[in-house]
Amino acid sequence: MTNYSDLCEIDEIMSQPVKSSMPTRWERKSRERSVQNGCRFIPNRNGVKTELMTLGNHGSENQDPDNKKYKSVIAKTILDGDASSKILAYRQKAPKPSEAHHNKLRVLYASNRENVRVRRQQFRHINSTPERILDAPDLVNDYYINVLSWSSRNTLAVGLGPCIYLWDASSGGIQSLYEGENDEDIITSIEFMHDGNFLAVGTSNKDVQIWDVNQQKQVRSMQGHAARVGSLAWNNHILSSGSRDSTIFNHDVRIANHHVHTYRGHEQEICGLTWSPDGTQLASGGNDNMCNVWDLTNSRPVHTFHHTAAVKALAWNPTQKSLLATGAGTSDRHIRFFNTQSGNLVNSVETDSQVCSIQWNNEGKELVSAHGFSKNQLSVWKYPTMTKIADLTGHTERVLHTAKSPDGTMVCSAAADESLRFWKVFEAPSKKRSSNSHVTTAHKSSLRQIR
Repeated sequence: MTNYSDLCEIDEIMSQPVKSSMPTRWERKSRERSVQNGCRFIPNRNGVKTELMTLGNHGSENQDPDNKKYKSVIAKTILDGDASSKILAYRQKAPKPSEAHHNKLRVLYASNRENVRVRRQQFRHINSTPERILDAPDLVNDYYINVLSWSSRNTLAVGLGPCIYLWDASSGGIQSLYEGENDEDIITSIEFMHDGNFLAVGTSNKDVQIWDVNQQKQVRSMQGHAARVGSLAWNNHILSSGSRDSTIFNHDVRIANHHVHTYRGHEQEICGLTWSPDGTQLASGGNDNMCNVWDLTNSRPVHTFHHTAAVKALAWNPTQKSLLATGAGTSDRHIRFFNTQSGNLVNSVETDSQVCSIQWNNEGKELVSAHGFSKNQLSVWKYPTMTKIADLTGHTERVLHTAKSPDGTMVCSAAADESLRFWKVFEAPSKKRSSNSHVTTAHKSSLRQIR
């Protein structure tokens, strides 16, 4: 008969947790490491030479670093009898390096430590993989044209050679707006009107066209330039067009006599145009290495900013009035920031590559720049420190154009490798800024008909 103590012992044994036969992840890693690196080393005493051991028992004189016998035995034991050993002296501390000595490892460690500290201060995560990739066959590898635009109705327009295609970002559907038959008559610029219903198109045939996107038909063609039209910019009902003839025209698309103003100040092709958010200043970049700032009435520029290469990338800060970012070509490789009221240079940063395009986030605290050689990357920067947050790579040739989605979070890049890549770059804008738009109700009411 089982007594009470036996039952208690059995119960204690049964209550103990049963160790699983399946090793834990930590155990598996430990075993792999032990197999790879082996166990700790335990020396064989029989194989150890005893000269040093016996030498250490002969008195304190053998501990003297200058003792010749001590050095001789060390050289014979450790260096296989080579009396001319490399051991110079035995000291408590290493000798002091010369003044000309440069410790590269220390510099490397300090540099990495600083980078770690910067990374801890920064930043949110940006996915280095594009959300979507689309083929863009026949996209022209030309730095001086602008053939990508994203409308407020979430439609992306891209000019591919003589053709224009529309991609609906909501449904993913693709439509052909125009297909030219002559490969030499290419699309050189496109830009959506602020309401997203009309698309302005510049061509190598010197004309400026207006297309109704909803009805998919051309509603107007405006002539006047003497060379191709490589850049376009809307200011409500005023459309500005920049040409290789070095002139900028303002077209009022509401009236029959559309040509209302001409800006003259560049000496070569206009390759960048953009109006300020409040519609009071126009920035233009040219192949003459100059960026000009114009107001609504003067025919001469208010300010001229000199660069050392063609100025294509232009972007106004959406929240700081009169702050303009510019980017120039291979001989310049800088992003510069100008105050267009005072005409002063605010800041400048070296990018080490050709700057093709710039996009601000909706809050004006970050920007993304598109580049050419050597990495063909997009770079995300923190403003105003201009600390680089991330490099987005994947294009194999220079990134010529960028466009930002209506919600301000996505950036589409178009490159000479004939591909479009969509990147989740910016965070969603805060609600308090959602009403801060330069297209007011009064402006929208003025967008009646294009004749």
